[in-house]
Amino acid sequence: MDRSARAFWLRSPGLGEIRDAQLPEPAEGEVVVRTLFSGVSRGTETLVFRGGVPESQHASMRAPFQEGDFPGPVKYGYLNVGVVEAGPTDLLGRTVFSLYPHQTRFVVPASAVTPVPETVPASRAVLAGTVETAVNALWDAAPLIGDRITVVGAGMVGASVAALLARFPAARVQLVDANPARAGIAQALGVDFALPADAAGDRDLVVHASATEAGLARSLELLTPEGTVLELSWYGDRKVSLPLGEAFHSRRLVIRSSQVGTVSPARSARRTYADRLAIALDLLADPAFDALITGESSFEELPETMTGLAAAESTEMCHLVRYDATVPLRGAGNGATSPD
Repeated sequence: MDRSARAFWLRSPGLGEIRDAQLPEPAEGEVVVRTLFSGVSRGTETLVFRGGVPESQHASMRAPFQEGDFPGPVKYGYLNVGVVEAGPTDLLGRTVFSLYPHQTRFVVPASAVTPVPETVPASRAVLAGTVETAVNALWDAAPLIGDRITVVGAGMVGASVAALLARFPAARVQLVDANPARAGIAQALGVDFALPADAAGDRDLVVHASATEAGLARSLELLTPEGTVLELSWYGDRKVSLPLGEAFHSRRLVIRSSQVGTVSPARSARRTYADRLAIALDLLADPAFDALITGESSFEELPETMTGLAAAESTEMCHLVRYDATVPLRGAGNGATSPD
């Protein structure tokens, strides 16, 4: 079997490159995966690309199959969809999702891949890691029927949370973002949209995902007394100032963090990481999630693509990386001969 591969590496902050790689001989219980698509989450991955991971967070920010160390050289990424070329018979030829970096082919334990349901196109399945974050966030937030809920920040994570909340019984959901162009995403997801200055107040729950100081401050302003802000943003090495004087204490407001690195304590006794990821993949049968994929390029273009995505003016959400130009973006199934 051909064991050659190519991988995207961050050589140093702001400088990416494609490197040749040699795959190990797969052992019993391992699979060889040929990548069809990977996804770039503009928030976390561009922060890594810029070298913005604080030294204190180097260990906690490691991706499952990361090679190298921050700030670089490092091979980083976690949204990968491919076809199993070798491995156990029950996985052979299956389209699978894994938390693997941007690489053309790779070897991992069979337990590290999750089959993509037939109802989910391979290109959309790259969103599984982000939707998994949204599932965990809602386990943490525990919204109630009829709640008034705002999501501040219509990036990948915020939009994924809004998409799930749109299904919640009798909830009144508003997606807030400073970019008026994100109104189209809100419409596609089936939720209301507002600019920060026009956002509805008196909210029972605000999920903050804008990764900005202004967004978090506005989230607090939108709460009803004893309301909660669930903080999903990752600020890296940036410091955040908050207005915790004024009415913060008298209104008994709550700021609570949520992080996908652990299964929410509300479900950890009954759900595993695999359960959570399988739920996310099942949810991606909804074509509304296609609105979160806002760009596409080839694997060979990834060094230049990452430079552009890391630029402050970029407003992309999930950027799709295509590894085989012959594979269609949309298709009927997930078999080996028609992977998307």
